[in-house]
Parts: sequence; C-alpha cells; structure tokens
Amino acid sequence: MMDTKIIESPATLSLDKIRVNGERLWQSLMDLAQIGATPKGGVCRLTLTDLDKQGRDRVIGWAKAAGLSVTIDQIGNVFMRRAGRDNSLPPIVTGSHIDTQPTGGKFDGNFGVLAGLEVIRTLNDHQIETEAPVELVFWTNEEGSRFVPVMMGSGVFANIFSLEHAYAATDTEGKTVKGELERIGYVGDQVPGDHPIGGYFEAHIEQGPILEEQDITIGVVQAVLGIRWYDCVVTGMEAHAGPTPMAMRQDAMQVAARVMQEVVAIANRFGPHGRGTVGMVQVFPNSRNVIPGQVTFSIDFRNMTDELVDEMDAALHAYTKQVAAETGLGIAIKEVSHYPAAPFHPDCKDAVRRAAQTLGYSHMDIVSGAGHDAVYMSMLAPTGMIFIPCKDGISHNEIEETLPEQVTAGANVLLHAMLERAG
Repeated sequence: MMDTKIIESPATLSLDKIRVNGERLWQSLMDLAQIGATPKGGVCRLTLTDLDKQGRDRVIGWAKAAGLSVTIDQIGNVFMRRAGRDNSLPPIVTGSHIDTQPTGGKFDGNFGVLAGLEVIRTLNDHQIETEAPVELVFWTNEEGSRFVPVMMGSGVFANIFSLEHAYAATDTEGKTVKGELERIGYVGDQVPGDHPIGGYFEAHIEQGPILEEQDITIGVVQAVLGIRWYDCVVTGMEAHAGPTPMAMRQDAMQVAARVMQEVVAIANRFGPHGRGTVGMVQVFPNSRNVIPGQVTFSIDFRNMTDELVDEMDAALHAYTKQVAAETGLGIAIKEVSHYPAAPFHPDCKDAVRRAAQTLGYSHMDIVSGAGHDAVYMSMLAPTGMIFIPCKDGISHNEIEETLPEQVTAGANVLLHAMLERAG
C-alpha cells in the first residue's frame, strides 16, 4: 500500500505526520513516461530533441500549476522555485534529469525530478512555509547519450567545463548543443552558476542490486566512487600458431590476460568498494592461427576515495612493470579519464538517515558506482543522495522497474530531509 497524504490545518499539523501523495507521484511518472514511450515499456527521450522539449514543457507546466517561478540558464538547466519566509537565504534544491538513454527506463533521473515536484506539491497541500526557499531543478544532458560530456548541464553550472565547450559538442549528425537548445527554445538568460544553492538533494533509483538483495528500502548514499580509466597496450610479436614452440612465443594475449586478471585482483584487495573492470579488448591481427602481436584493452578502476584509487593505480603500474621485466614484452598504460570521488556532506547524509528512521523505513549506507549531477553539486554546496531499489538492479534498459511503494518511500525521505535543511 502506498502512503496517502494527511491533511491537517497548519496550526495543528505535526511535521512528522506529513507524507507525500504516492498515487499522484506515480501517476506523474507514468504520464511523463508517455513522452518517448517505447514498445517494450521504456522511454527514449534523448536530450534536446523534440521529445525532450515536450518533456521539459510538461514538467514546467506542472511546476507553474504548483505556483513555482521558473528560471532557465544558458545551458538549458531549469530551476523552479517555491518562495520561503526569508528569500534572501540560498534555496534548498532537489532534482535530477529527464533525458534518457536510447533504450532507457521510466525512473532513471525522472524519479528524482518528479519526487522533488511531489515534495513541493505536498508542502502546498499542507500550506507549509519553509524558512529558506525550495527549488526543483532538471539538468541538461545528464546521460551523455547524444552529446558528450555526460552531466553537461551540472558540469557547466559548476564550472567544470566552459559553456563554449558544451555549446560546441556535436551529435552523430553534426548538430550542436547550442543549435539544438536554440531550436527547442531552451537557451535561457541566466549565466550558469549565477544561481545560489544552499544545499542539494538528489533522489534516484540505485541502478544496482544491493538494496533489493538486502531487502532494504532506503540507501543513504555516502559517496559517488572515484573513477580512473586507462588504455593498456601489450606488444609482443605475431607468429604462426603451429610452428612456433610455446617457450619461444611473444604472445601479447597471454601477457594481457595476466594484467586483466590482476585488475580484478587489485579491486578485490582494495574492497569493499573497489571496482576493477576490463570491458573492451582489441586483438591484432585477430586471426585464429596467428599468435597475437598486440592487445589493446580498457581498464576501469573505481573506489570510494581518491586516495584508494591512487593506491590501486600504483599497484597496477607496479605489477605491469614486473610482468614486462619477466616477459620482455612491452606494456604501455595511458590514463584517458579521471573523475574524482564525491563524498557527500555529513549533515545531508544525517538528514537522510534521520528521515528514514523517523518514517520507519529500513535503510543502509551505500555508495554509488555511477555518476550523477550530485557529483558536481557536492563541489558547490552540502549535498546528499537517496537511493531506492530497482528490480534486479537493472537500469539503462527498457525493463527498468521499481515499485510504487518504493517510489513513495524515497519521496517521503526526500520531503523530510529537505524540511530539516530548509527550516
């Protein structure tokens, strides 16, 4: 059963009793999912397409109906504001994104935006005035499935990369971000970053299997893992697979396989949050009866702190140096991308935990292995994240699913955490 709203007069209202309208939130999610709906039950609403414009227009329409004022910045981030008693205070902000993957689901990003809208609708229902203003935001191009870099809108907002760099990004048809923003009418006047934020919360599906496997309702997100990507090239010598004795081979594949196994071993040594993945492999000359002369593969390292990622990096380089000396083969490692870990603010984590406790929801500390707009917001203001389970941990997939009661629980925790911070 989903929680239903309790309406009392503001004079007699106990804030602990407030709950969101779960049915209304679920219906909003289902309504938004119709824009770009796919035959398999998912959503394809790529950023800055006509469908994205329809989704943006729909959410802004709901926000205006809830009495919110709307501000759009030059990268198309949309801020929707509910005034507080003291509008000189920086707002407490919540949000996420409404763009999707080509074969995306109904909840990734969308849940965070519409949970924030439901928080504001619930405050309106109960005529609750917060001390600080409360704002809802959706960020441009979080997914990065049409334009890179990912998390573009929040990245420009946080001055991670320039507006000009983002504007110049092109899709596979050569269309630019700036041109598409102009085409759909979402180039705003406000300079990105010229918008105060007193605190930021983002509610999201976990996109992993831990909460469901543990039968836990709420994840109190501690951090987004730091990420380091490499290209590794092992160089030997191609030769005929038949005449060449095993002891005389310079087999790049066998040496590459040792390094690949060590990637996983390093991640296990630096647990519990260490991650090590080889996801892409190219073999030259890629012939069944030729000993491989060169193998190029990707390495993905992740961990909870930058210090732990640094230690994993050092372990990788020490191992490859040793193997190169033993085998005589060349092993070259090039770092191609680095995303710092994003630990969340203790006060925001505590607010999420207290909200879950107050509401009687099971909860656990958890980390995020995926990037979110909250990563960049954590560099600007106290930030926290709330996770809810998703079925089988599946996301970026049309079969992505979560339950109505889980959606409601996450929004209730968001409501109470925001009330604590907004006053």
